[in-house]
Amino acid sequence: MKFRISCLPVMTIGPQERVSVIIPARNEEANIARVVKSLAAQPAICEVLVVDDQSEDRTGAILAALQEEIPKLRTLRVESLPEGWLGKTHAAAMGARAATGDWLLFTDADTEHREGSLADLVQRAGDESADLLSVSPGQETPTWWEKAVIPCVYVKLASLYRFDEVSDPHSPSAAANGQYMLIRREAYERSGGHEAVKSAILEDVALARNIKTRGGKLVFLPGAPWVQTRMYRSFAGMWQGWTKNLYLLYAGKGSRMLAAVASLWLLDALPVVVFLAVCLWVAFARGGAGAALLGGGLMILVLARQWNYGRALVRLGFEPILAVYQPLGAALLGALLVASWRAHRATGNIEWKGRHYATKGKG
Repeated sequence: MKFRISCLPVMTIGPQERVSVIIPARNEEANIARVVKSLAAQPAICEVLVVDDQSEDRTGAILAALQEEIPKLRTLRVESLPEGWLGKTHAAAMGARAATGDWLLFTDADTEHREGSLADLVQRAGDESADLLSVSPGQETPTWWEKAVIPCVYVKLASLYRFDEVSDPHSPSAAANGQYMLIRREAYERSGGHEAVKSAILEDVALARNIKTRGGKLVFLPGAPWVQTRMYRSFAGMWQGWTKNLYLLYAGKGSRMLAAVASLWLLDALPVVVFLAVCLWVAFARGGAGAALLGGGLMILVLARQWNYGRALVRLGFEPILAVYQPLGAALLGALLVASWRAHRATGNIEWKGRHYATKGKG
């Protein structure tokens, strides 16, 4: 039988307010211990609720072992997925109903939280009278494909959902990153919570929009100083994940996606290919001054694009050296945008973590 435990007061928000953490988890045996331990060490947290969403791996066994050493940890098990819900929204709603805190921190199982991070962000939420504070975590990119694609995606997203615009109460722009959402319970319930976005694949943005349209204050920040994550552990998983999300992040606007693909392929990827071809031409076919001039112009374009890209990476907490991967990342991201449009518009079927979802964008 599951039961509620009392939470110690967290003084940094209010004298009687408490923070509960909710982690939806499905087949997260590689990540779950890391995230739970990094959160349990945060003194501002009164309870960590992990909602095991019908995991088929060792997630449940790992959680059972962790419960013996971490008193703050509670686990809930999803037995079935109700009609009309997506897995993550249902798990998040289940956790919210069981939580006792005045503030709810929704975070993903693949995150790791730095020491003192919650205290810092709780203080920031209080100082800015936020109803929802969300950060975009720092991204771990150990493989070549992560170095190429992940930074490129987040640079594009930062231009689509600007942190200052989302945080401006007078701007209609609304967004959040589901990897870290600290929400005042009152605002969560007033917005309808995850119940109101139960069929939304991009539930974090939908939830933020609901809170903002009801007068709630959003604060959206780059989060590398506080939270880290490695989103995908395989190229196939990354492809599947961004295919699921990119169409929705672009609000299903085909013209906007086409413009992004054109920019990525024509301004970032193609000039490098042509530059290399010109270099080979000059070296082996002894091209003349015209070829050398073309090569020089292309090199200037490539360096200028990579310099701007490197600046954008630094603002998001990435190492600037990752700019060298920009041409490859641009080529792959363009392909991902095409794949995402096709999945939502042509096939109308999205697969994620062993579940298939029919999309509303089918047409």
